[in-house]
Parts: sequence; C-alpha cells; structure tokens
Amino acid sequence: MSVTLLAIESSCDETAAAVIQDGNILCNIVASQSIHEKYGGIVPELASRAHQQHIIPVVSQAFLQANIQKKDLNAVACTTGPGLLGALLVGVSFSKALASSLGIPVIKVNHMKAHILAHFIDEPRPAFPFICMTVSGGHTQLVLVKSHLEMDVIGETQDDAVGEAFDKTAKLLGLPYPGGPLIDKYAQLGNPNAFLFPTVDMPGYNYSFSGIKTAILYFLKKNTTIDPDFIEKNLNDICASVQFALVDILMRKLKRAVRETGITRVAIAGGVSANSGLRKTMECMREEKGWEVFIPDFQYCTDNAGMIAMAAYYQFINNDFAGWDLSPEPRLRIGGIV
Repeated sequence: MSVTLLAIESSCDETAAAVIQDGNILCNIVASQSIHEKYGGIVPELASRAHQQHIIPVVSQAFLQANIQKKDLNAVACTTGPGLLGALLVGVSFSKALASSLGIPVIKVNHMKAHILAHFIDEPRPAFPFICMTVSGGHTQLVLVKSHLEMDVIGETQDDAVGEAFDKTAKLLGLPYPGGPLIDKYAQLGNPNAFLFPTVDMPGYNYSFSGIKTAILYFLKKNTTIDPDFIEKNLNDICASVQFALVDILMRKLKRAVRETGITRVAIAGGVSANSGLRKTMECMREEKGWEVFIPDFQYCTDNAGMIAMAAYYQFINNDFAGWDLSPEPRLRIGGIV
C-alpha cells in the first residue's frame, strides 16, 4: 500500500506544508513572514496571526504541486514542539481538524528530530550511529543518533543558542533582521583573525554563548567610543572574526565528541548549518580527519515541512500515532541524558 502524508510546520515564523509519498518528498512549500523585519526579531503574536493567514493557501498549494487530493492522505503530521506556543497551536489545530474530518490519524513530530532526519530526504544518507550537531536560533545540541526514532542529546547550550549569538551580533552592528545570513555574507569578505574574542569552555559536551555575546557588546562599545565610524570601517573583519569564534566554539565540542565516541559519521542540521563558515570547516574535517560528513541541502536547513514529513514517514511505518488530546509542547526535548 502506498503511504501519502501531509506535514505541517509552524513552530516559529515559517508556515510550511509538504507532501511525502513512500518516503519521497513530492513538494515542500514555505511561506515566510516579513512583518518581523521592522521589529528586529520575532513577535510571537504576529507570528501566530500570520500562520492563520498562510496555512490554508500553503496547504492548498502543496496539494496542487504534489498532484494529490485530501482523500489520498493516510495521515496528517505536524510539529508539536519545541517552538512558540501560539504558532504551534495554529499548525496543531489545523492538523487535528483535517485528520479528524478525513478519519485518518495525526502524527506529532519533534521539530529538532525532524531537522536531523532531513538528512534522509536525499542521498547521501548517513548510516547509524552518527553524531549530529543541531544549530539554530533556539538550539545548539550534540545528538547521538542511534536510529530514525532513537536519539540522545549528549551536549547542549547552557544559555543562549549559536543562532541567537549571530542574530544579536548583527543587531549590535546595525544590520537588519534576520542578521545571521548577513554576518555570513560580510564574513566572506573579511579577515577572520582581525579581532580576537574570548570564549568559555563548558564541561563535557555542553556549550555557552552568553559570554561571547557580552564580549562582542563591550568590544563594539569601546571601539565606537574611540571612533564612531569603527563598525562601518571594519564591518567585514568584525563579521569574519565573530563567525570564526562562534564556529570554533561549535567545532571544539564536536571534535571532542568524535574523538571520545570513536564515531566519525558526523552531520549538521538546523538554520545555522547553512552558514558557509561552518560548512567549509566541516568539509575540512572530511579531508583532514577522514570524517564522513553530511550536510543537508539549503532548503532543508531552515525551518521547512519537508523535514517534518520525513520524520512523520518513519513514525508512520512504526505505528507511532498521536491521540486526539494532542497539544503543542513549546519546550519539547529530543530526550536522552546530557
């Protein structure tokens, strides 16, 4: 029997829908929310309202592009967490209503697990076990991936996420939101060794990014007091140096995890996995250390429903369905022991 699933993603500021059939993504539709740009960050209430406006058109477009009808679906999947409560509520409510009307089950998907399982959308696909570093605006984790459904967090940030460090730095530099991609753009034109930023080495495989954010803040205050045009004159070098420091923090823990576990199959996932500095560093590890490196296609790095669909497919074939009491779980974790 052919398995066809509709997947909904609404954890933050992207309203997305995808259709998967027998493990193959037929479409991956994403509607972004530009309204947050003038506020310099995500406004949760505005995100929820935008999801309400976008979800039906996005799903309709997904059905059209995949060339299927509602009656063809075997289940509806949705992100239940982690994420913004109001945003998640829109996707969960829509999915439950649609599934109920069709008499088919609903599948709840962990957003962070889905980022990891994006690696199974296209070739090459990693063999188990492998280590995945999930890096985004809200999370920074090292995950030991044992199977499609079994994953343990072995390390994570104890304060801020690396994506937040990129975005907050961009805001300090006067760059528009979202600033992380702009830091990456300017960093490619600068000298990564122009400025040195202190970092904190946390115990085990855990991370901390609050300290370097503070260091960047005082660095900019000090130098702009001396020269008001300091940022404008040195923008490329500042971005390159910040990016170098943040990637270095990430890689130190990842290298340690590889060394101590002996697992050389390594993947990255999440929005920050689109960063060119991180991707180049991972490619260097492939050449220098012989790692098997897995980096998702750009469209599956940032929030999307294709990754939700892939996670849901593996849950479907394992009969992992949710009850009708399904509700958003904003602080949902992958699980495992840090």
